[in-house]
Amino acid sequence: MANVTDLQTKYSKLAQEYSKLRAQNQVLKKAVVDEQANCVSLKDQLKQRDQSLRKQEQEMDSLSFRNQQLAKRVELLQEELAVCEAKGKKGKNKGDSPSQHALETKNVFDEDLQKKIEENERLHIQFYEADELHKRQEAQLRARLQELEREAEQHQDAVNGLNTKYTDTIERLHSDKARLELKTQTLEREAQECRMRAEDCQQQLRRCQTELSRQVKQSSSVIQEKVPFNDTKFVHYNSLNVPPHNRRHQLKARDVVGQALSFIQDLVAALLNFHSYTEQRVHIYPRDSSIEPISALNQKFSQYLHENAAYVRPLEESFLQLHQSITEDTVTVLETVVKLKSFADHFSSYVQFLKKILPYQLKSLEEECEAPLCTAALTAKNQELHGDMKRVTSMFEKLQNYINVLALPSVCQDVVPQSSTSAVFTQLAGCLHSLHDAIKEMSKHYNQKAGLEQELPTVTQKLLTTSECLLGSLGSLTSSTGKIATFFSNNLDFFTSPAYSPKGSTMALSPLQAETMLANKKKASAYISAIKKPRPQSVPYSEALSNRRILTSSTESREGLTQQVQQSLEKIARLEQEKEHWLLEAQLGKVRLEKENQRIVDLEAQLAAALGGSLAAQSAAAGTLTQSHEEMEAESTAAGKELTLCTSLVGMLCTTPSVEHVGDEESREQLIKTHYMARVGELTTQLQISDSKAVHFHSECRALAKRLAIAEKSRESLSEDVKRANQNITRLQDELTTTKRSYEDQLSMMSDHLCSMNETLSKQREEIDTLKLGSKVGKSFRFRSLSMVSDQPPHVLREMPKRTKDVKAAFEAVVPPDFLHPTFVCKDPYFCPQEPPLLSGTRSTSDH
Repeated sequence: MANVTDLQTKYSKLAQEYSKLRAQNQVLKKAVVDEQANCVSLKDQLKQRDQSLRKQEQEMDSLSFRNQQLAKRVELLQEELAVCEAKGKKGKNKGDSPSQHALETKNVFDEDLQKKIEENERLHIQFYEADELHKRQEAQLRARLQELEREAEQHQDAVNGLNTKYTDTIERLHSDKARLELKTQTLEREAQECRMRAEDCQQQLRRCQTELSRQVKQSSSVIQEKVPFNDTKFVHYNSLNVPPHNRRHQLKARDVVGQALSFIQDLVAALLNFHSYTEQRVHIYPRDSSIEPISALNQKFSQYLHENAAYVRPLEESFLQLHQSITEDTVTVLETVVKLKSFADHFSSYVQFLKKILPYQLKSLEEECEAPLCTAALTAKNQELHGDMKRVTSMFEKLQNYINVLALPSVCQDVVPQSSTSAVFTQLAGCLHSLHDAIKEMSKHYNQKAGLEQELPTVTQKLLTTSECLLGSLGSLTSSTGKIATFFSNNLDFFTSPAYSPKGSTMALSPLQAETMLANKKKASAYISAIKKPRPQSVPYSEALSNRRILTSSTESREGLTQQVQQSLEKIARLEQEKEHWLLEAQLGKVRLEKENQRIVDLEAQLAAALGGSLAAQSAAAGTLTQSHEEMEAESTAAGKELTLCTSLVGMLCTTPSVEHVGDEESREQLIKTHYMARVGELTTQLQISDSKAVHFHSECRALAKRLAIAEKSRESLSEDVKRANQNITRLQDELTTTKRSYEDQLSMMSDHLCSMNETLSKQREEIDTLKLGSKVGKSFRFRSLSMVSDQPPHVLREMPKRTKDVKAAFEAVVPPDFLHPTFVCKDPYFCPQEPPLLSGTRSTSDH
């Protein structure tokens, strides 16, 4: 059902996501449609602007044409004006009226021309402004159109992506829905089967409850009638009310004490190590006993610490004896565990030992603080350790008190209530946790102190080793106390629960009751193992005889009632068979009655036909009637000899009636018995087949469930293997990348090294070439060259002998042959000085 709920939850979440995405899709579609409408409107506006631009261009063309016409007209007017001026000059001698008229005409033309020029300028300015405005608007509209087209493409891509995504999501949701529907149907069938099984189980539970209530009533009545003696009703019989032996409690107690023994052994080992290493430290710090004597206080302290085994070892031995005293055949309560007192005494002696060495521990810490190289931080840590040691000793003292209280019932015979021991156990668990905290705090402070001591300049290796061992013993002591505290808290219910307690009493078990319990256990074991030993009679003889008579009579009456029930069942079965037999007889009689009625009807019809004819016809009819009567009798006889088919609610029965009536009944009974036996055999076979099929299906289901579990485990293991393989692949890829990077770095370094080597070789070649060229000069020049060579680096000098042959060949190839001739005279004062320099203080040129 949880799976169905999870699937429904997931399906509802998917449906909500689908509805959200569908709403977003609608919004995006609407936005795309709006943008498309805006794009269409902008295209219309662009068309309108194009039309207005064409109109303005046409107007501009018309204006330019008009301007040209006006310019031509102005030219014509200017020409006319020039002609008129020429004519006016010629006719100066004429009267004033023509010149006055020409001047007025000229003024008119000038004004007209000035207006036309101004108008032309204004039109030019308007045309330029309109053209610029049109260009700006066209650029803005084109940019806006490109932006809108880009946004439309983005929206279309988003819509296409969302459509694809939604289509995939819808298909996946449909497939999930189909799968969930199938799973829901399967789960509904399983739930129906579970409900049917639950109803069957409830019916069985009701039957069981009814049967149990009946048995309880019967047992209660038997107890009330047959067992009048009851210990708990009378106060003077309470001493005999002994609880039964609890073997499970004993096994649990032995197991718990065994675990506690292992923890006590760890604690004892840790305490021994702690005291021993503390003794070693006293001999090393603040004074080394091998160099100078230690103080009297530390000598006494060391002497006491040397005796720690005498106080710590008995703890393990006494607890081991306690563990050995608890067996399966004993009674383990605080009143019967005598060995706990021995452990408490040894623990008290160890606590006295701790109280005895506590002042010496504190004085030793004070002596360490008085050392000349003790720092303030180290003094503070010693003060903290001072308080920790006091706290640990007080915790051990509290533990001693609680353990003594728990060991008290085994010494004093007074009965102690269970509530007080439960409180002691609870307080003991809290005290163990406090002891663990105190030791852990002391270990932390000691660790800090050891870290500060390592920084001292006079610290020795012996002191460091002893401090490390002491810290290790404190760590094991902290671990063992923590384990003991956790163990005690986990088993606190077992310690506080009353394992043995008399019925109707809150008092604890007394040793006398424990002895009685063990005696009863031995008697029960002897009785079960059939050990024949004389046992006292628990019931008087007369009462036993009366009980035997009652039991015999009740047994006989029970047997008689059982026989009566069996006889009644047999009688009921026989009556059922007779009932079926008489039902079959009734059906046979009914069939015969119908046949007789049919025959009577036929005879009456023949008689009526015979009465209506002639005598011949009557005689013929009589013959015919007689013949027909004989035929009917023969048919009835034949029909009597044939098989009679009968049907009932149970099955089909075929009978063959005979002449004797008695034989007919016997044959019918035999047939009925055979029929029912065959039917019972068939039903038994079907029931066995159904049971075998059910068992087979059950085993197959169990096998399939096991295979499914194995497959799940293998799938999990394979998935883990795949994860590990992927991690290995990732790790190998990282290693490959690192190796490749390192190889690339090495190659780059090698390339740089090769470049540097090539540069070095080129420098060497240049030096060699320089030497070759310098070999042309005379003896002094050779000396100068040798001095230059001697200034070269060592590796060049080492390479020089190897290239002697090459230098010689190059020298011979470059230097002219007459240079080596004895009559050759060098005329260059630089290369051939009169007094060449010496290579050394004692050797001259002639020496070489």
